[in-house]
Amino acid sequence: MEAIARIGLIPTILQVVAHTTGMRFAAIARVTETKWTACAVYDLIDFGLKPGGELVLESTICNEIRQHHQPVVFSHASTNPQFAQHPVPKLYGFESYVSIPIFRLDGEFFGTLCALDPLPAKLDDPNVVTTLQLFTKLIAAELDVVERLERSTSALLDAHETAKLREQFIAVLGHDLRNPLTAIRVGAGLLQMTAQDASSQRTIGYIQQSATRMAELIKNVLDFARGKLGGGIPAELRQEDDLAAELQSVIAEVQQAHADRAMDVVIAIGRPVTCDAHRLAQLLANLLTNAVIHGDAGQPIQVTAQSDKEAFELAVTNGGKPIPAGKIARLFQPFSHAADDASQSGLGLGLYIAAEIAKAHHGTLQVSSNESVTRFVFRMPVQSISPPMPGAGSCARDEDPVPC
Repeated sequence: MEAIARIGLIPTILQVVAHTTGMRFAAIARVTETKWTACAVYDLIDFGLKPGGELVLESTICNEIRQHHQPVVFSHASTNPQFAQHPVPKLYGFESYVSIPIFRLDGEFFGTLCALDPLPAKLDDPNVVTTLQLFTKLIAAELDVVERLERSTSALLDAHETAKLREQFIAVLGHDLRNPLTAIRVGAGLLQMTAQDASSQRTIGYIQQSATRMAELIKNVLDFARGKLGGGIPAELRQEDDLAAELQSVIAEVQQAHADRAMDVVIAIGRPVTCDAHRLAQLLANLLTNAVIHGDAGQPIQVTAQSDKEAFELAVTNGGKPIPAGKIARLFQPFSHAADDASQSGLGLGLYIAAEIAKAHHGTLQVSSNESVTRFVFRMPVQSISPPMPGAGSCARDEDPVPC
């Protein structure tokens, strides 16, 4: 009944059925093995049946149609050899009657489109039945559309709720993980101060390295959740006079953690840059980590940073196998690591977060990869981002900077 009610054409169809047949009552009935239920009604004779109303199944001709699947049409029950003694016309007091079976598109019997009147009607024209059969096909098609729309809507809502719950769970989990991790790092620091032998110092060093890696993962998870739930990763844009020192600090940290990897660094930032230095350092750290993991260990990682009056550019280049063309398209999507790729560590959030940081700076992050090198380039304009007033920060996502 609800599905029929969602079809906007139903009232018009019933009016046309009444007009075509000359009868003053028309209805669509759902007929099953146990019930006859009115789904929609057009009533000018006060028959007394409303949508949702039920008739005793065995007291309806529709029950017979459910069994033999053929239309039933008669103009004058009292003079019709087949229906003159039939109990149903006498029970409900009608003389003219037409009922056409409705079949779903998969062939399942749904019910009937029927019309009746206490007075005789002229139903000799075969076009009447043909017209009503066309209406039943239209009803069946509309039922299928309604059902598919409901399934799609339900699936969309389920997917939305699942994504929202997943992101909220990630945010809570990432936040709660920081407390025990802090305890681990503090404990490792205390142990390092008291440990005397080299073996213990090495073990503590491994613990600290693992804790640092975990901290990075948690930070990425929180940034991902914050970006998804809040509409983007925030960046506090201000004029940075010593961005080069911030970037050099990141490079030194990565080199310390990966002493076996050579890095060629050229930083030539000749003017202040309006940016979030902490976020750009995070972007560089993610790009360097990616280069360490996926680049050829025998080739140096190249880092360049430069600025002029129009743009600031930061690039990280590594040797190694090229990125497959099919993979580049989804490289900056979250959780982009293939489930069966055991060579890849982490959650697949680093490049996604780097791209979001680039977006927060009104910039771009692009990648090119060939048989020789893979190169990531972050580029942001410097003229389109106005520095904030003295003493004020600014918050930016995808819009112009505004005072915090």
